[in-house]
Amino acid sequence: MTNPIVAIGKTTINFFQNASSVLSLLATTIWWSVFGLFNRKASGSQSILNQMVFAGVQSLLIVFFISLFTGVVIAMQSAYQLRTLGAVIYVAPMVSISMVRELGPVFTALIVTGRVGSAITAELGTMKVSEQIEALETMALSPVRFLIVPRFLALLVMLPCLTVISDFVGMLGGLIVGVFNLGLDPYRYVTFSFNFLTWKDVWTGLVKSVAFATIISIIACYVGLKTQGGAEGVGKATTLSVVVSFILIVVFDCILTGLFYFSNM
Repeated sequence: MTNPIVAIGKTTINFFQNASSVLSLLATTIWWSVFGLFNRKASGSQSILNQMVFAGVQSLLIVFFISLFTGVVIAMQSAYQLRTLGAVIYVAPMVSISMVRELGPVFTALIVTGRVGSAITAELGTMKVSEQIEALETMALSPVRFLIVPRFLALLVMLPCLTVISDFVGMLGGLIVGVFNLGLDPYRYVTFSFNFLTWKDVWTGLVKSVAFATIISIIACYVGLKTQGGAEGVGKATTLSVVVSFILIVVFDCILTGLFYFSNM
């Protein structure tokens, strides 16, 4: 049997090695992203646009439906409790604040992880096991520059956009319940929804979405570039990428929520 102390030591060392490699990949990606802004050939604008369409436009439908029904569920659950207090109108700010601060960014990030992050890992993993990555390096071409930067920038732009759409669609779901089930006046419902929102709520959600976009893109690319073992390895890498991204999204959501909660900004 393996000595538990040795096993813990190996796990700890592997964790810090992987963490340092991820941070190194993030730093290299940011460097190439900035460099690409000043070099038209290095920017790969067409590739970035293609990735934006894949990550953003093609994810819009699923984000719409999940956000809509999330808003409906929040409204129905909160109305069940608030009705006993005679404060049904406060369903509106509860839905809007919940979506903007928390559920919009997190649910959108989880959706994008499952759809886009897994696809990125599978694509890069397939290129890795078929030695296409090595072919780029042999030609003195940086895989980060041509493969990771377009996906990183695309998610960095599109995830906040999808989050904003998710916020509004979730509030629309709450409005549907408030008007057609609770009998609230539409104008009063909309007014209450926005009266209780602050700018801090808005940019809190946007900051979270930027952090989640960074996590999804870097983890998906890192795991994809480390893929080994042929088709089976690609499947394992895709699963690992999604699981790790989910965990990190929840962890960083907790950290950011705590920072915003205890800050006076």
